Amino acid sequence: MTALTHASASDLLTGDQYLSLHLLETFTAALPVRDENGMPKAFVYGGDLRTMITSQARRRAERTYSRERANAGQGALADYTMGIRTREWAKLTAAALSAEHAWDKTEALATAKAILEGLGLKFGTKPNTLDLTQVLLFAPEDAGQVIAAYVHENRDTVAAWTSDYIQARDAKAANEAAKKAKAAAARKAKKDGTPTPEEAPDSSTGDDESLPTQPKEIREAVLTALAPRDAIDIALYGRFLAEIADSPNVDGAIQSGHAFTVHAAEHIDDFYAAADDAKLHRKEHALDFLDTADDAGAGTTGYQSLITGTFYRHAVLDRYKIRMNLLAAGMKPDEAETAATAAEHEFVEAFTNAIPHAKKNTTASTGVLPKLVMSFTGQRPFNYAGAFEKPIDETTDGPASIAAAERLLKQHTLVLRKRTDISPASFLTYDLDVQELLDTHIAANTLPGTEAANTDELTGA
Repeated sequence: MTALTHASASDLLTGDQYLSLHLLETFTAALPVRDENGMPKAFVYGGDLRTMITSQARRRAERTYSRERANAGQGALADYTMGIRTREWAKLTAAALSAEHAWDKTEALATAKAILEGLGLKFGTKPNTLDLTQVLLFAPEDAGQVIAAYVHENRDTVAAWTSDYIQARDAKAANEAAKKAKAAAARKAKKDGTPTPEEAPDSSTGDDESLPTQPKEIREAVLTALAPRDAIDIALYGRFLAEIADSPNVDGAIQSGHAFTVHAAEHIDDFYAAADDAKLHRKEHALDFLDTADDAGAGTTGYQSLITGTFYRHAVLDRYKIRMNLLAAGMKPDEAETAATAAEHEFVEAFTNAIPHAKKNTTASTGVLPKLVMSFTGQRPFNYAGAFEKPIDETTDGPASIAAAERLLKQHTLVLRKRTDISPASFLTYDLDVQELLDTHIAANTLPGTEAANTDELTGA
C-alpha cells in the first residue's frame, strides 16, 4: 500500500482516501450483544437467518478500548486527549469545582446544572436522574475540569447570571405546576359534575415564562470546553448534539457495518441452575436425613441464549475526513498529519482486538482472536458483505471460517482485476488453518496482496 509521510490531506483524494478493513472472527457459545428480550440479534440474508453483532456495540467496544489504552499510556494515541460519552457532565463539573477549587458541593452542582441548562441541555425529572442530562454528550474527558476552571476564575460574573437564572427557572416551574394542578382540578370537577373551583387571579405574564439568556462569554467558554479539541476519538467516531443549536458537531471519519454470520444462524437456549451455597452446605453436613427434606432443588434456574458462528465484519476509515476534523479542531497541518497517522494505527488496532463485553465472565468471549483481517486503500469504500449473500454450508463447503477466508481472497482478486481505484490488500491471521491457506496462495503467487506480521502493517500510513 502507498505510504504517506506528512502528505497534505488533499493528496489523499487522488487514490488512497479510504482504508477498508474486513475481518472474520468465530464466537463459540457466546452472546456479545443481545436485544431487549435478551435474545441474539438476527436478520434474514440470502434466504437464511443470520446472527448479527451491531455496529453500535462494536464501535463502543473499539472506542473504549482505545481510550483505556491511551489513558494507560499505551498505543499510538497515548499522548492525546480522549473523549467520554456521559450524562454526568454536571456532576463532573461540580466535582472539579469542589475538589480543585474548594466550592461548596451544593452550590457547585446547582451552578453546573444552570450553566448546562443555559446551553439548551435538559435534565431528567425522576429522583435518580435530576442531575443527569437527558441525552448523552460525547466530549473531551477533561471538559468538566475546563468548565470548572472558567467558572471559578469568573465566579462573580457566573454567580450573578446563575442566581437570576435559577430564580426564574424555579418560578417558571412553580407556575407550570400551578397551571397543571388547576387544569386537573377543572377536569375532576367536570367529571364529578360539581362547580368548577373559583380561580385565583393569574398574576403571571409572558415575561414570567422566559429565562435569562446566558451571557455570550459564558456560553462561548462552555462550548469551547465541550468542543472536540484534540480528542482523537471524537474526530474518528463523530458526534451530533441536536439540543445545542450552535454546538460543534463532528461528522465522524469511521463508517462501520453490522457484523453477521457467513452461514445460517446457530442459536441455543442454554438451561442453567444456580446453587444455593448455604442450602448445599447444610445438606452436605446434615446428621439426619430429615434435616435435608426441604433442601432439594437448585437455588434458581433459567435459560440464556448463546450463539456460535463465524462473522464477517467491515469498517472503513476516511483518511481525508480525519485530517479535516483535526484541522477544524485547531491543529496545525503538521500536527494534524501526525495525529491522523496515530489515529489510523489505533483504529486498526481497536478494530482487530476490541470485543463487546456482554457475558464476558461466563463465555470468555473477549479473548477471541480474528481468523483473518484484510485491509486495503482506495478512492472509495469497498464493502464485501455481498460475497456472503450465499450462506456457507459446512456440510459441503467445509469449516465456515476457512471457506469464508477463501471467498474474501477470491472477492478481492476479482475486484482488483476489474478496477483501478483500489490497492492490493494486506492480510493478517492468528489462525493455523487460515495461515496454511495464505501460505498456499503465497507459494502459488495467487495472494491478492501481502501478508502482514502485525496490525501496524495493515495501515496505509
